[in-house]
Amino acid sequence: MPLERRVGVDIGSTTLKAVVLDEGDNVLYAQYRRHRSDVRGELALLLEEMAAGLPGLSAPLRVTGSAGMGVSQELGLPFVQEVVAATAAVDRFLPETDVFIELGGEDAKITYLKPTLSQRMNGTCAGGTGAFIDQMAALLQTDARGLNELAKEHKTLYTIASRCGVFAKSDMQPLLNEGVSREDLAASVFQAVVNQTIAGLACGQPIAGTVAFLGGPLHYLSELRAAFERTLAARGTSFVTPERAEVFVAVGAALGAQGEPVPLDELAVRLRTAPGGRADMPRLARLFDTPEDRAAFDTRHAGDTAPRAPMEEANGPCFLGLDAGSTTVKAALTADDGKLLYSYYTPNKGSPLQSALDILKNMYAALPPTAYIAGACV
Repeated sequence: MPLERRVGVDIGSTTLKAVVLDEGDNVLYAQYRRHRSDVRGELALLLEEMAAGLPGLSAPLRVTGSAGMGVSQELGLPFVQEVVAATAAVDRFLPETDVFIELGGEDAKITYLKPTLSQRMNGTCAGGTGAFIDQMAALLQTDARGLNELAKEHKTLYTIASRCGVFAKSDMQPLLNEGVSREDLAASVFQAVVNQTIAGLACGQPIAGTVAFLGGPLHYLSELRAAFERTLAARGTSFVTPERAEVFVAVGAALGAQGEPVPLDELAVRLRTAPGGRADMPRLARLFDTPEDRAAFDTRHAGDTAPRAPMEEANGPCFLGLDAGSTTVKAALTADDGKLLYSYYTPNKGSPLQSALDILKNMYAALPPTAYIAGACV
């Protein structure tokens, strides 16, 4: 008699998670990866890898996640809401848990299990989620793991808005321009995520007892967990991060998988060959119906540009304009007749003065001796 296997697939807004459980609910296989918006292609590849690693695997499969419903409908697979799946896994493996916090790519959840079940989820805004962390990491010229390493060396925390990435950048950029260390800003980003999660979801209800951390960001980012612990420790709370926290929701989906076994290699073939998308899904009109439409658009816009002249032909008085914005520095040099001789656009990388100096050095190196700067404005 073949051993019982169950498969859970969690398709989130930015990542794809999959697990295979044996008859004792032990994880035989686990994968966590970014799908980069190619859900079908990445899932087909993952299923092929699972089939190769576990030859002949045919098992009941259940799908969950914010991007999983469409795939489940297309393949005829059962679907479970992600908070329900996570709760099932917590009940099975972490029964002592009072509250669990899960951060995903573009949503956040707090679930109170005791004394009564209460679930809060932010699925309408990516503020304070994994995508928010990615945005702030890019601003500091690193990735999420690099942000975590920077935060380990922090000394001071600054107030950063976390409800929206735009507001957060508006707080971060002036601090960068003023020379605040990247280490302090990295830790402040994590603290902002904590503040957003607690204020936006807990809404005053105490987070106490045993708190479990779930999801990729809380699994991989030790300084994010530390920020939560630092904020909640005064309430006598204890914390636990399960071994498979990054795929815990997929585990919950697999726990409830039942019914007819599904060959994984056949699922991969169906994903690669079936037409994508639902026929009844509304579509936006195309920007251009024909290549000629696109060519006409390009021609029309190409004609609306400033007149230019070669830099090497510059002669006499020239006029310089510098625009030092919150994230970029721009420069334009014009001749006496208004023609554009030179232009430059660059991110300021947290140092607008140095960026402006680099632009000026580049411009002066190209400026012929027959020309000179007669006036400048910033």
